[in-house]
Amino acid sequence: MTSAALRARHDAAWRDPVQVATHWADAGAVDPRLLRHTVRGAFWDTLAAHRLTLLVTREYEHLVIALGASRAGPEVSYLPLPHPNGLAVDVSRGVVHVASTRNPNQVFDLVPATGVTTAGSGRVRPLPARPLIPVRSRLFPGSLYLHDLALVGGVLHANAVGENAIVRLHADGRHDRVWWPRCVESASGPRFAPNFLQLNSIAAGPTLRASYFSASTDAPSARRPGHRNFAADGRGVIFSGASRVPIVRGLTRPHSARLHDGDLWVANSGYGEVGVCARGRFTAVGRLPGWTRGLGFHRHLAFVGTSQILPRFRHYAPGLEPGRCVCAVHVLDTRTGRVLGSLTWPYGNQIFAVEPVPRSLTAGLPLRAGRRGTGRRERGLFSGFVTRAGKDASADER
Repeated sequence: MTSAALRARHDAAWRDPVQVATHWADAGAVDPRLLRHTVRGAFWDTLAAHRLTLLVTREYEHLVIALGASRAGPEVSYLPLPHPNGLAVDVSRGVVHVASTRNPNQVFDLVPATGVTTAGSGRVRPLPARPLIPVRSRLFPGSLYLHDLALVGGVLHANAVGENAIVRLHADGRHDRVWWPRCVESASGPRFAPNFLQLNSIAAGPTLRASYFSASTDAPSARRPGHRNFAADGRGVIFSGASRVPIVRGLTRPHSARLHDGDLWVANSGYGEVGVCARGRFTAVGRLPGWTRGLGFHRHLAFVGTSQILPRFRHYAPGLEPGRCVCAVHVLDTRTGRVLGSLTWPYGNQIFAVEPVPRSLTAGLPLRAGRRGTGRRERGLFSGFVTRAGKDASADER
């Protein structure tokens, strides 16, 4: 390659603002098939009636997707991020935190763009859609293997699955271990060796003691949850934050523990179930066609994600038929267990988090489905976005 060609290649590199915003050179190469979808029932009508935007992380396809509906019809938008997992939404501060679980781990902070400036004019044009824009990312060691994110007492916490612990994440990139189950303690101290338990979700209460945590087992051994010879069926538990011991047993690869209206909910992933934990038992409220993971609530509505079964982890899902599993989000009536509507991605794979947010916070993400690459609208947005988050959009500590 000549010197002139080398200079030209370098000059052309990193011109796409989505690449720059996400720190990912391949961010513009999203396969459009991943965004194709089919809908059944009152999916869009439910989002429109409740004025909600549904945020979904599809970890193995490296996408965060936003779903909404307005008078103009359904709206699908997206942002590529490397292996996005947990979501934590701080509505009062106007921040969406997204865990990006590659090595090193990152947490992206997205805030609504409230307007856009025109070069040279100084005027700000309002953006009623308030698309979520990355304004910061923090790097954390990949050994943490971050999964779920949650605000506990207004402070951002995460599951450090790689360390069998819960960590508090600081704005300056520090992290502290703040909670772990009793079962990892030994005479020589807690065992923070890689992933004995698959401690993977946080049902966030006002304090850690008032919170709950799901895991694939409470019995550390040489066979760990990531091994193919790990016996998953019926070994999953829910830990109490107060006692640090299981209060519910008999689950299979549980995920997405959540507190809602005083009830403790969890996805019993290996059987495609979602339900409530009470008096030491899990009771299924609904059963869905896929690996249940991703759970968010609005009033009497539960938004539940289902995923395909990864072939190498077939033994994690003894209650499911892989050929019948779909990558989808479903709207469930928590009072009856009835599915009100579903959106399915035929080329989709894995969902990790599902969170409904008020449409007043945001109507979506910067890139619109159906458009390939970054167009003039998107370039203008990234060139001149203005944010105005009520209190402190970048702080996650009080």
